[in-house]
Amino acid sequence: MSTDKPVVVYGASGYTGRLVCEYLREFNIPFVAAGRDKTRLQEAIDKIPGIDTVEHEVVEVAHEVATLTELFRGAGVVCNTVGPFAQYGHEVVQACVAAGTHYLDTTGEQDWLIDCDEQYGAEMAARGLLLAPGVAQMYTTGEIAANICLETPGLDTLDIQVFWKGFPTVASTKTILVNAALSKAYYLEQNQYAEWPADAGLYDVVVPGQHEIGLALPWGGTSHPVWFKRDPRVANVKVLGGVFNRPLMQGVPQIVQAVVEQVKDLPVQEKYRVLAEQAALVRDEMPPRENPRINTSLDSVHASGPLARAHCVIYGNCNYKQTGLMQAFAANALLQAPPKRTGFASACQAFGHRELLGVLRGFGLVSEPVLNVHR
Repeated sequence: MSTDKPVVVYGASGYTGRLVCEYLREFNIPFVAAGRDKTRLQEAIDKIPGIDTVEHEVVEVAHEVATLTELFRGAGVVCNTVGPFAQYGHEVVQACVAAGTHYLDTTGEQDWLIDCDEQYGAEMAARGLLLAPGVAQMYTTGEIAANICLETPGLDTLDIQVFWKGFPTVASTKTILVNAALSKAYYLEQNQYAEWPADAGLYDVVVPGQHEIGLALPWGGTSHPVWFKRDPRVANVKVLGGVFNRPLMQGVPQIVQAVVEQVKDLPVQEKYRVLAEQAALVRDEMPPRENPRINTSLDSVHASGPLARAHCVIYGNCNYKQTGLMQAFAANALLQAPPKRTGFASACQAFGHRELLGVLRGFGLVSEPVLNVHR
């Protein structure tokens, strides 16, 4: 069952997986659309405009290391969109190690990122392979803004904020609940992880470009504290995120708390089952395709140091399209040349923040960053 296609998109029937395939088509990269249900996969792939213009294959595969390894052999890159990744990611990374394949995913689950780093990072690096979880708008676009700020010397503290307009996918909803129920959320303080208060509720934040105060949450802490922990320029990182829809944000803590209370005394596997059921009650269908006039995004980073300040804002649209594009760009880059860093690395560490910004700008998904520097 090994493939002659250079890229495997695992979980291609989902909202994000389908967008990854769509942008692989833009780069003219042959791919395998893989998952556990061939009928669903075929239906999803058939909906991609112009899909017949790129060579592709639809493959049903069991979620097992041996079977996935067999499929991945011959490929150069695996784009994994099957979450929650702390639950389903290990088999995919283990298969990539065995098959000698680069690994990308779209997660922001801190516990999964830390596991990737500690359990697989060294082995992937020894094999010259990239292990890059979290290549996605909610994490990478803010990382781009942070790195633009850090082009100014003397900054060591990052205050990161991400906002978007729209609704989470089915998979994102499930991941949010699993993350809240089964893992802690951390920020970075003097290069050490510090736990966000579990009962802090919503945070009031100033959203650039509007008069109304926004509401935000730590969303499991996100990827940034893990990525920047080994960056010698950075000592402190805090990240908050939210949707522009204030009434929707006001309801999130109550929904999450009710679900967490419901599963707190259950065995782990039973927790996963109940969390999946509850996520389906919140969202059980794909959101509509993004509209750039409606589905906007905003990434804002205040960077500071003892005697300097920088603030970078990136306004964008269609956050899921940004994710699909960055996955496809990363896959294309890996097929052309080795990454800037092997083993565990973020998208910016592996490909460069200016390069990622350039492709987002080139496809019309973000505006020119707004940067203010004081020193």
